[in-house]
Amino acid sequence: MLTATWEPLVPLKALNEFLKMEAAGGIVLVLASAVALVVANSALEPFYQQLLSIPVRIGAGTFEIAKPIRSVDQRRLDGNLLFLVGLEIKREFLEGQLSTREQALLPAIGAVGGMVIPALIYVAINFRHPETLNGWAIPSATDIAFALGVLALLGSRVPFSLKVLLTAIAIIDDLGAIIIIAVFYTEDLSTTSLSFAFGALAVLVALNFLGVRKLAPYLLVGAVLWTCVLKSGVHATLAGVALAMTIPLAEKNGTSLLKSCEHGLHTWVAFGVLPLFGFANAGVSFAGMTWASFLEPVTLGIALGLFLGKQIGVFAFVWLAIRAGIARLPEAATWQQVYGVALLCGIGFTMSLFIGSLAWQHDKFYAAVRLGVLVGSIASAIGGAALLIWAGRPSVATANTPELGTR
Repeated sequence: MLTATWEPLVPLKALNEFLKMEAAGGIVLVLASAVALVVANSALEPFYQQLLSIPVRIGAGTFEIAKPIRSVDQRRLDGNLLFLVGLEIKREFLEGQLSTREQALLPAIGAVGGMVIPALIYVAINFRHPETLNGWAIPSATDIAFALGVLALLGSRVPFSLKVLLTAIAIIDDLGAIIIIAVFYTEDLSTTSLSFAFGALAVLVALNFLGVRKLAPYLLVGAVLWTCVLKSGVHATLAGVALAMTIPLAEKNGTSLLKSCEHGLHTWVAFGVLPLFGFANAGVSFAGMTWASFLEPVTLGIALGLFLGKQIGVFAFVWLAIRAGIARLPEAATWQQVYGVALLCGIGFTMSLFIGSLAWQHDKFYAAVRLGVLVGSIASAIGGAALLIWAGRPSVATANTPELGTR
């Protein structure tokens, strides 16, 4: 029988700060998305659309780029979010809650179930519609900021160990999403550009091994890497993940370059990029919609994939792992609370919309994607919160126990 025990390899204060940052940003994201949904279904809807269509111009001399706010925000999300995700993944696997096989086992198993079952549900619904099958990965992602925002609203009703479990599942989910994007949403490859990209990546790795602890050289070579990846046919945002993996974690003179980047970027993404993204994308107007709109293959596949697929996949795989004796129930948690967290994993907002923007070369299905993601995420948030409230309030002593035991 395999045994695993939660050992706080990361100072509890650091993890608490991370969770608080994500939770606070998640609450702001929830509020921004709610405002957008209300505005889009009110007399202010024309103003809302005009606001999102305002061009943002950046230029010098005869060179100028003009994009509407919605497009600029999407590009900003792509780069900043994937770079931040890369930093988080590296830190967690090197010294955090995923740094040992035992610690990573339970969330990894839950994350696999949470990616496979939603994809299967989507494929089952869209099997007879070949044009829409490319969206199979959309309901496979969990939005860590949104989910932790909901948990923050529940306070001490949720044991600390489950907050850690949800964070770990979401991080592994993000890693899975990155792999999916690299493998399945890559266009025709240019071997020449890809070779230059690997060359730039080799320079970044060399900078790390040589002990360079200044950010500027990494950003300079990272810009070259981004350009080469863009020209290669691989989605350019993956360059942000590759760059993040080369940023040094080891401390020098009492500071870590990776942790400094992560901390600074967290604030910008959590309280700037993500709320703007939520406001720009959650404003789905229900005018002219019928029940048939919710039954379209793309919308139904995403909504059921997130709401049913996530809860079934995460909970079933976690249950099987615990029953098989390779893991144990998180400390101070009940099965009802674990199921509530599995429901919250169905909040797929930002990463699901991101994958949806890559699934097709046109915007034909993007309205259906937004509706499906919104319906599935809201249903998962309400269902998970309701179940966790029903499950009861743990005692103060156990609610704050900073342990996630697996045995």
